[in-house]
Amino acid sequence: MAHVVDHVAAAGNHVPLSIVAVAIVGWWGLGLGAAAALLLAAALAPTDPVLASEVQVSEPLTEEGSDDDEARFAVTSEAGLNDGLAFPFTYAAIAVSMAGLAPSGWLGEWLLIDVVWRIGIGLVAGLAVGWALRRMFFSSISERLGFADRADGFIALGATFLAYGVAEVAEGYGFIAVFVCACTIRAGEHAHGLHSVLHTFVEQIERLLTVVVLILLSGAVARGLLESITVPDVLFAAVLLLVIRPVTGWLGLTPGKTGPRERGVIAVFGVRGVGSLFYIAYALQNGEFPGAERLWAVVSLVILGSVLIHGVAATPAMAVLDRTRRRRAAERGDGEVETPV
Repeated sequence: MAHVVDHVAAAGNHVPLSIVAVAIVGWWGLGLGAAAALLLAAALAPTDPVLASEVQVSEPLTEEGSDDDEARFAVTSEAGLNDGLAFPFTYAAIAVSMAGLAPSGWLGEWLLIDVVWRIGIGLVAGLAVGWALRRMFFSSISERLGFADRADGFIALGATFLAYGVAEVAEGYGFIAVFVCACTIRAGEHAHGLHSVLHTFVEQIERLLTVVVLILLSGAVARGLLESITVPDVLFAAVLLLVIRPVTGWLGLTPGKTGPRERGVIAVFGVRGVGSLFYIAYALQNGEFPGAERLWAVVSLVILGSVLIHGVAATPAMAVLDRTRRRRAAERGDGEVETPV
């Protein structure tokens, strides 16, 4: 698992690269103001592999020495990590919209509060809640009472709300807290049956909520959400999905941590999802962004394009990757060990 964690952390490096690239293209290509371009870039930085389930991590493996598929694990983990890392840039966009582009009006407070404090609190809250829950789930008392045998998936919702709530009460990033909490719990007792229970429930809830959001988004499109879309907007969506994401994702991954094929898959499948809608809604409610309708339209176009492109390409791409991995394992005669391809 260590090598996977290493390059998952490296994958988070692509967030600032992606934000800079998208902000420049939004400002230069779409004619957006500085605040709107930065908001668009921040909203489109997170990933959401639920929209292409083939690149989601599989159910936790129970065999000793087994490891989750590296590419799927990286994309899924990156989604959780980037949801939190994109929030400081959303706050920066709000600050620029209110105080202007001059750094003297917002930069110091943004660095101290929105970057250092909020990220730090998110990490601490996630570690604390995750450690406490892990001690409770996998304690000797829990084992004697058969807690895992009678546990249901709603424990996952409780852990999510608890970590998120603790972080938000302390003015930290709840998304980061939830991600760190989940990783902390997962790090304990890898073969424990509770992990499978939580994974299955979370996956079902995630798919259900995504379907609801996509239905609402489709209804908005039917009512004319994309009527204002122009040719530059379509070109922007294509450049983001086909150029900016793959290039920044590739550069963000540390060379040597994974094979070139897996590195390419991880870089390409940065699926834009429902998280982008949350960032746009939050920023528009707390800042002043002229042309909000266009921001909604462009983000929705990118999400729909991602659903189509990544949804169609995910299955064949992962099938090729899996076949290559199995063939190389068979050639070595040690199918139990996964190596980069």
